Amino acid sequence: MRVTQSMIANNSLRHLSNTYGRLGQLQEQMNTGKKITRPSDDPVAAMKGIAYRNNVLQTEQFKRNFAEAHNWIDNSDAALDQATKAMHRIRDLTIQAANGTYDEGQLDAITKEINEIMQQLENIANTEVGGKYIFNGTKTNERPVDLSANPPIYPVSTDDVKIELGKGIFIPVNVKPDTIFSEEFFTSIQNLINDIESEGDINSHLSILDKRVDELLKERSSLGAKSNRIDAMEQRVDQQEEISKKMMSDNEDVEYEQVITELIMEESLLRASLSVSSRIIQPTLVDFLR
Repeated sequence: MRVTQSMIANNSLRHLSNTYGRLGQLQEQMNTGKKITRPSDDPVAAMKGIAYRNNVLQTEQFKRNFAEAHNWIDNSDAALDQATKAMHRIRDLTIQAANGTYDEGQLDAITKEINEIMQQLENIANTEVGGKYIFNGTKTNERPVDLSANPPIYPVSTDDVKIELGKGIFIPVNVKPDTIFSEEFFTSIQNLINDIESEGDINSHLSILDKRVDELLKERSSLGAKSNRIDAMEQRVDQQEEISKKMMSDNEDVEYEQVITELIMEESLLRASLSVSSRIIQPTLVDFLR
């Protein structure tokens, strides 16, 4: 095979071009910190990167859902705590009214305070978080309690408000208003006020009030159990996010020490190639005729 000067020149230029291409790729990796900048660089790594990135995005969404779940539970627990204290105060006032030594003016003061507390309980039942009523099931855009309406309005939905905290795992985060803040709840307080005003059987209301307090405490206990479960799930999601980010980093991020070493090697090869090419391509017929 006859090797011509043009063939040698073309081969040298091709090798130089390849070397420049590798240098450019290494410099791009240094600038971006990524092994690949386009799928064609490494299709397998690119496909893995998409899967890892989807996992990270999914865990980040779950973390936002956890914040929403904590928001519901924390606000519900705070509201029930206020309601429990209010019911304890009503019970104390009921004991005072039942001892038979209070005159009409004192009983009138007790009924007025219980009325005020009932209005406070109405406000608690209408607690809003982020523009949503948290004690009306899935009817979060409707005010659950309005005692001034005719007839009074009470919660109409007892459905669970569920938030996805894991793939396919939906956890209810609301308190069902079928026992607390229900029509029976407020009617029992109104009946107590009526009996105090009419000097009826006040003592009979103590067991009913105790039942209402027990219902509130039971719901708070249920919220505590949910909160513990959510905390455990959140820790697991945090671990999953950390693992997914590490796998994504191992798949996509460059090791700078390795890239720098390869860059130095390619620069050395380039200088050697340029030196050799200059010697091969430079001679012409005129050079030999001198």
